[in-house]
Amino acid sequence: MMQENGLPSEDNPYVFNGDFVDRGKNSIEILMILCVSLLVYPRDMHLNRGNHEDFLMNLRYGFTKEVLNKYKLHGRKILRLLEEVYTWLPIGTIVDNEILVIHGGISESTDLNLLHHLERNKMKSVLMPPVPLNEDLASDFQKTKAGASAMPGKSNTSLPEQLSKHEWEQVVDILWSDPRGQRGCYPNKSRGGGCYFGPDITSKILSKYHLKMLIRSHECKPEGYEVCHDGKVITVFSASNYYEEGSNRGAYIKLGPGMKPRFVQYQVTELTCPKPLYQRVHAIESSAIRILKERIISRKSDLVCAFELYDCSKSGKLSLGQWAFSMESILGLNLPWRSLRSHLVNTDKDGNIDYMSSFQDIHIQKPVKEAQSTLIETVYRYRSDLQIIYNVIDSDHSGLISMEEFRTMWQLFCTHYSVHIDDSQVDELANRMDLNKDGNIDFNEFLKAFYVVHKFDHLNKSDTNLAGQK
Repeated sequence: MMQENGLPSEDNPYVFNGDFVDRGKNSIEILMILCVSLLVYPRDMHLNRGNHEDFLMNLRYGFTKEVLNKYKLHGRKILRLLEEVYTWLPIGTIVDNEILVIHGGISESTDLNLLHHLERNKMKSVLMPPVPLNEDLASDFQKTKAGASAMPGKSNTSLPEQLSKHEWEQVVDILWSDPRGQRGCYPNKSRGGGCYFGPDITSKILSKYHLKMLIRSHECKPEGYEVCHDGKVITVFSASNYYEEGSNRGAYIKLGPGMKPRFVQYQVTELTCPKPLYQRVHAIESSAIRILKERIISRKSDLVCAFELYDCSKSGKLSLGQWAFSMESILGLNLPWRSLRSHLVNTDKDGNIDYMSSFQDIHIQKPVKEAQSTLIETVYRYRSDLQIIYNVIDSDHSGLISMEEFRTMWQLFCTHYSVHIDDSQVDELANRMDLNKDGNIDFNEFLKAFYVVHKFDHLNKSDTNLAGQK
């Protein structure tokens, strides 16, 4: 997903909707990628708890065994740590006060205000009902889903650390429930917990909290997603080949202007992921370098001025310290520039930086020769503003802009920012963007016409294309 859709950022935030583990033999690696991403992009990465972020579920469905096999010495310590991590994961996310994102579903008694103030870290496992509770129900529920006892040496949850019965039931509904076409709310007997909720329940809860849509996961769907309840409930399931090779497609949702969902489907096969780990790591690293170089080219004029202030002899060279200070002060990024220099610039035998080499790897896929430098810097400096203007012109949110509308967008943009680009250059650019020659272009096509090439990328041509030169 991140390779195709980009890394998390302010303009590209992610919500991952639970069940990060128990989905295959690489569950711990997936979980670590998500946790590291949360640390690196804390404002742009959101992880909802699913019903498998539960140590008792892990005992039955394989994650516990995977961790103990991979970490012979520290496996139990890691599992105890993850058990604690699970309890702190949010059980839902609300996007722009319009869309509720939860793993399972809702019930007629769902109380979002209560859930918002819930001390969720008190719930070690949904499969351990608080005491006192109907003991027969508790026993049946645990036998149905756990199939095993807690790990040896684990301390029992004491009563003061537990949620109330009502709070526990609220969380069970959120993590375990499923939508159905029948009206009303009735027990989810197939799962042993949660409920089935009908379209009337969806309308009631969304209306009560002034929401427009519910996005949930929890169920495998042949196409990777399914829309029900008059478009108000969307199920998205991202694991393709869930039952066996070719059994289902995976999907993720992109929320565009007006919170309109767009579905991206995929089918992972041996042909799409044959590369060893070092090549996959390299692809992620290269993607991060490309994003950084986009930031660099967007401030090219300012950076050149800063470099030239230090270069009194007009040699085109700076010391490593001068170059690093200029990069940090202009870009406002607190990065290890000294370590990154090998990825970004050329250095002579004395360790001096050829500072203009910071910009040498920027290429246009379909060059517009007369406006090449100006257009690149304009695109990367103002891409978010371009998208805003683009969406204003695209009033029906179809994602397509006619040639005339494209020219109008550039005229509006150039007037607003006092940037001069000739009409002929804009026309040439628009014609080159229209690859299928249907008279329309979309914003993604426009941005993809500009790409950054990493000069130290030694992958073969097919790998390089996969790494982001599309």
